[in-house]
Amino acid sequence: MIGRIAGIILHRAMDHVLIDVHGVGYIVHVSTRTAQNMPPVGQSCALYTDLLVREDLLQLFGFPTLLEKEWHKLLTSVQGIGAKASLAILGTLGADGVSRAIALGDWNAVRRAPGVGPKLAQRVVMELKDKAPTVMALGGTLTVDTAPSEVIETPRPAPTANFTAEALSALTNLGYGASEAAQAVAKASEDPAATDTAKLIRTALRLLAPKD
Repeated sequence: MIGRIAGIILHRAMDHVLIDVHGVGYIVHVSTRTAQNMPPVGQSCALYTDLLVREDLLQLFGFPTLLEKEWHKLLTSVQGIGAKASLAILGTLGADGVSRAIALGDWNAVRRAPGVGPKLAQRVVMELKDKAPTVMALGGTLTVDTAPSEVIETPRPAPTANFTAEALSALTNLGYGASEAAQAVAKASEDPAATDTAKLIRTALRLLAPKD
């Protein structure tokens, strides 16, 4: 199992990159979002990877964080969602956007991905909604590379992943259910003022407060 690729970019396209690892070139399929954020040709990069093995096919799919890779694995577990559709969803929403959409049951957001119709988007939300809190809570730790390459600098995780995980932990410690807390944090993270963990928690608590 190839779990991570680190090397020099030889070629970039909108849906894949060719990475030289000690003289061996690996074609890694990526989302459009990931492709657009890759360094220029000739520079170093690192991607977490998932290897698809079929009788007549071997394909590597790359992700900038382990959180995104985890969502890819969950998305492709849904009937009708293959690797291409998963990358389309992640390319449209990003890992944090997928977390928010699924936690909030927002299938219209998932539907915006190319090739994903309303029925398939609804199925994704229905099948993964209960799993969203767990993935969101793990986000802060999943994106940390504990064994960086000696020559390749691994991209650091987006701060929102840590904020989300910490806020979810705080809310569940206060007695809120995992699904309820995940929905509140997902909604609160849309607030531009929620720029750190404390503000995200306060915003989520306001959403959870009983309405008069």
